[in-house]
Amino acid sequence: MIDFIQTYLPNVYRMGWSGQAGWGTAIYLTLYMTFISFVIGGLLGLIAGLLLVLTAPGGIIENKLVFHILDKITSIFRAIPFIILLALINPFTRMIVGTGIGPTAALVPLSLAVFPFFARQVQVVLSELDRGVIEAAQASGATFWDIVGVYLREGLPDLIRVTTVTLISLVGETAMAGAIGAGGLGNVAISYGYQRFNNDVTLLATFLILLLIFFIQFIGDFLTKKISHR
Repeated sequence: MIDFIQTYLPNVYRMGWSGQAGWGTAIYLTLYMTFISFVIGGLLGLIAGLLLVLTAPGGIIENKLVFHILDKITSIFRAIPFIILLALINPFTRMIVGTGIGPTAALVPLSLAVFPFFARQVQVVLSELDRGVIEAAQASGATFWDIVGVYLREGLPDLIRVTTVTLISLVGETAMAGAIGAGGLGNVAISYGYQRFNNDVTLLATFLILLLIFFIQFIGDFLTKKISHR
């Protein structure tokens, strides 16, 4: 196997597994940026999506001011291209993590990119739930947090589906995070493959990204089907 790689994928072999530009490092950084930023941005997005539904006209805690402010914030952040967001919030990133470059610095813009995207996805999912279920919970004397639980339980299969879509989108955005020295497979494909005419590096990095995306999609589909058929 090693002989095959040395012969047909010489540039891939030279990069090695460890080290700053190694394949193991690139895979780790992609996973690190994807899942940590989703935990942060996804949690913010879930809360924002819930509030958009709960404070909307006809919601259980209807509040037009809160709804319109949150709606506009979500729309503005969602409209900013990610590569521009990287540069735009660089001072804020430095204030939060103490640096504007590297994978940890990339978590800030990645999280802020996830937040509005996931918030809208959550809003759509929860807005489409059967209103009768919510009204039945209210009629039975359920508390505010009980009703929030009803929203999350009833929408869980679709929430998993939109989580899958968000994670796949994030994998693509980690490639652009290479612009601030964040590393990862996307950066390897561009900086060490395409820009240096190392086609074998580009192909392998692309293959590994696709493999990660297919894995996320498989897990998402599996969980959605399992929960939907309970």
